[in-house]
Amino acid sequence: MAATQGTEVEALDTPCLLLDEARVRANVARMRARLASLGVAFRPHLKTAKSREVARLAMGAPAGPAIVSTLREAEYFCEAGLRDVIYGVGIAPDKLARVARIRASGADLAVILDSSEQAEAVAAHAARSGDRLPVLIEVDADGHRSGVAPEDADALVAIGRRLVAGGADLRGVLLHAGDSYALSDPEALAAAAEAERVAAVTAAGILRADGLPCPVVSVGSTPTARFARNLTGVTEVRAGVFMFGDLFQAGVGAVEPEDIALSVLATVIGHQRAKGWIIVDAGWMALSRDRGTARQGLDQGYGVVCDRDGTPYPDLIVADANQEHGIVALRRGSTAALPDLPIGTRLRILPNHACATGAQHGSYHVLDGAGRVAAVWPRINGW
Repeated sequence: MAATQGTEVEALDTPCLLLDEARVRANVARMRARLASLGVAFRPHLKTAKSREVARLAMGAPAGPAIVSTLREAEYFCEAGLRDVIYGVGIAPDKLARVARIRASGADLAVILDSSEQAEAVAAHAARSGDRLPVLIEVDADGHRSGVAPEDADALVAIGRRLVAGGADLRGVLLHAGDSYALSDPEALAAAAEAERVAAVTAAGILRADGLPCPVVSVGSTPTARFARNLTGVTEVRAGVFMFGDLFQAGVGAVEPEDIALSVLATVIGHQRAKGWIIVDAGWMALSRDRGTARQGLDQGYGVVCDRDGTPYPDLIVADANQEHGIVALRRGSTAALPDLPIGTRLRILPNHACATGAQHGSYHVLDGAGRVAAVWPRINGW
């Protein structure tokens, strides 16, 4: 059925996405307080939420700041009043016209880049259009993905000079400590956060020493935001998945399992008792193919299985998944008893990766304190 305010969970069509608003609010408040204690601004990443209602909970004000991962997100949020926003994926030259259209709507949309070729395209665009397009140079914090090496003065300065000469607005540097996702020890995570900070400050210092502007020093990932101890020289921190949490981040230690706000509601549709299987109507189309926890100390399969109130059953996971079927079973080696879950039983499944699971759905069914649907919040997908 179509959910309305006050709808009971048992009445929802499954599979569907559930969101605990109280947990989202608590997660955001905790992150804001932590970063305030370290003296830095917070720029929430909206790539996980992809929802205006969640964005309002995350941002300090309707105008932002925020960061997005697609231009579709930028359009969607800017239509609702977001003004201070970064498009956090390296700019492709053919996307500059679309960036210009978003900026023409009144949004201060900045882009990132890490090469002289991109800088040349942005400079040419700025010179041609007269739009002082804001740019942050992406710096490689840890060899995880993209970015200029933080000590590569020649590359940093060449990019910065070309942007300024072409009339672009050089805003600063941006880093993402993606390798922190492979860690779990608090000391190692704190060290990763410090390495990210040092790389950011080093790159910013190179630009400033050459007389180039660098007002923004932006770092961020959920793990390093959680474990950073010193952010001297940093102006802002970005994080996004912490708002919902997921099993992967719980495995890292960046969130607690009880803080996970997102789950997939599923229904028991069958049993294979000789195999110890319970079959549910949520397969990888509802849960996603993400198996990130398989690389961690505790493999959570395709998700942890909870009762309809969100309490996990001991050692019960989605052990395997087909397109529309989830195979629920006890974790290998478990001595727990398989629960008796008759056909029709409603279950909640905690996701491995909130971003990937969310992307399978078109809306959040937002729960109130009594476990009823308080609202339905649309979300978007696409690029």
